[in-house]
Amino acid sequence: MAEAHRLEISVVIPCLNEEAAIAEVIGWAWEGIDATGRMGEVIVVDNGSTDRSAEVAESAGARVVYEPQQGYGSAYLRGLAEARGDYIVMADGDGTYDLRELGEFVDLLEAGDDLVIGSRFRGRIHRGAMPAAHRWIGNPLLTKILNVFFGIKVSDAHCGLRAIRRSAVPLLELQTTGMEFASEMILKAAKRNLRVGEVPIEYHPRVGESKLNTFRDGWRHLRFMLLHSSTFLFLVPGLFLLVIGLIGMFALAAGPIEVFGVHLYIHAMIAASTATLVGAQIVQLGVFARSYALLYLNEHDPLMEELWSKVRLEHGLALGAVVLIAGLGTLGGIFAHWASGGFGALHAEHEALLGLTLVGLGVQVLFGSFFLSVLGLRKHLRFSDRAMTRQTDRALV
Repeated sequence: MAEAHRLEISVVIPCLNEEAAIAEVIGWAWEGIDATGRMGEVIVVDNGSTDRSAEVAESAGARVVYEPQQGYGSAYLRGLAEARGDYIVMADGDGTYDLRELGEFVDLLEAGDDLVIGSRFRGRIHRGAMPAAHRWIGNPLLTKILNVFFGIKVSDAHCGLRAIRRSAVPLLELQTTGMEFASEMILKAAKRNLRVGEVPIEYHPRVGESKLNTFRDGWRHLRFMLLHSSTFLFLVPGLFLLVIGLIGMFALAAGPIEVFGVHLYIHAMIAASTATLVGAQIVQLGVFARSYALLYLNEHDPLMEELWSKVRLEHGLALGAVVLIAGLGTLGGIFAHWASGGFGALHAEHEALLGLTLVGLGVQVLFGSFFLSVLGLRKHLRFSDRAMTRQTDRALV
């Protein structure tokens, strides 16, 4: 009997001064729950309202909880912690989303999706509901960046109407307290290989004053995505600089050259040397970041898993030593030539710059390899603990 009356749907609504719309939104939520034939609850998270929002929400039949730390993410983190239903539907309290249609989201979750996102762009955006800059530039651009960075395919990454299995919430380890919370849910779902679905929806003009700040909130979304994508933050620009720099270095190693009618001298080689060293440093930071995410944040990363399974400290040391010796050998040859001429005038600027750059690269690789090995101590200790456990088990048997 208790099983038959368990809560299946929790509707979580963040609220900050939404007195004018909150009662209607709660009414829509109850209609949506009733239409599914399931048991449910409506939770309103009051995030520091100074109007009668909380009182109106209680009168409309919602359970009101309070979150003193202001922020879109803060309100949702509290609401998700309070939710008791198997399926959690999330929507703003400003009247922009019609919760009477929540059944489609719940059906997809029941069919196997872990997270379901509403899509305003695949549905209908009513006149006056979304500023032109958000509709044609901001939301499409940020959604495209998220899709490219994290290999997911959604059409509206920042839609405020979404649903998630309660069992999937702990897997996401959600932490952000601001508007970037919307991006965090999707990118972490992608990183953890959760199944993400979409539902076309209608988007209505909001009731009351908007809390969004176009540039501040847009930057917070972009910043958060960059910090969680070491490939595009570090590896892509780093590899570009490194490759371009190496090409320029070796092309100019023997002296000035002409490219498409343009003469390139030592100044171009100095720029190529700088690009090489800076690019190598950025790539190294990217490898460090991805290794840290794999080893300490338990993120799935096939490329780094392959790297850690096959590459050892000695491989990095060998590579660094080869590059360092090549650089020192180049500089040694220049010094020998200079000594044989009685330490007179020396015209080997290009060769000297090549040698110095190789020395710098070699040193970076050597110490970077040691640092990666330090990062991997936890991994090796964990494997050692497992091996000791197996040996103990065999001894006991």
